[in-house]
Amino acid sequence: MAITSLTNYSINPSGAGSNTGMLMPKLKYRFRVTLLGFGTSSSTELTKQVMDVTRPKVSFEEIPIEIYNSKIKIAGKYTWENITLNLRDDASSTVIKLVGQQIQKQFDFHEQASARSGIDYKFTTRIEILDGGNGAAAPVVLETWECYGCFLQNTDYGDLNYTTNEPATVALTIVYDNAANTPDSLGVIGVGTAGTKRSAGSALAVGSSGI
Repeated sequence: MAITSLTNYSINPSGAGSNTGMLMPKLKYRFRVTLLGFGTSSSTELTKQVMDVTRPKVSFEEIPIEIYNSKIKIAGKYTWENITLNLRDDASSTVIKLVGQQIQKQFDFHEQASARSGIDYKFTTRIEILDGGNGAAAPVVLETWECYGCFLQNTDYGDLNYTTNEPATVALTIVYDNAANTPDSLGVIGVGTAGTKRSAGSALAVGSSGI
């Protein structure tokens, strides 16, 4: 079979002979998570112990505009959904020490004292999708998500069980204020990055071609 026939392994976008082959997908297991400003000591140990993480999810509230015989919907305020980060709990307890430092920054349980302001405890979560490079061939970042104004909403130290054959885990639920997405290392404009946000359309238009 001629290798050129592999271009037929895709859908015709317009008509006969228009196949161009499939694009390489990003793979779920090629990723890296870094927590910047997390806890009180700088460490990459959490990055090494990551099991899985959810990428950001954003949703918009809808505002119904009631009109004669019908209604029109426009976008309202947005909400960034929480991120879940699962970590392996290591035998040296480095993970739970770092997590404990972060929790204590948010609230001192011994003294029952709260942080003065958000800047005292908030951190940045960086999620990068990689191309599979390793060792001497440094990995290339294919996509980056940065979540700003993060703090731990929930920390689950998991369970212990005689009948399982799995590592102990720590699950973190991370809340954040805003997120930015850079689709590749060249800095192509994505969600939350600098760019033109408003069109020159009529401010009075509310229909499908308006605001």
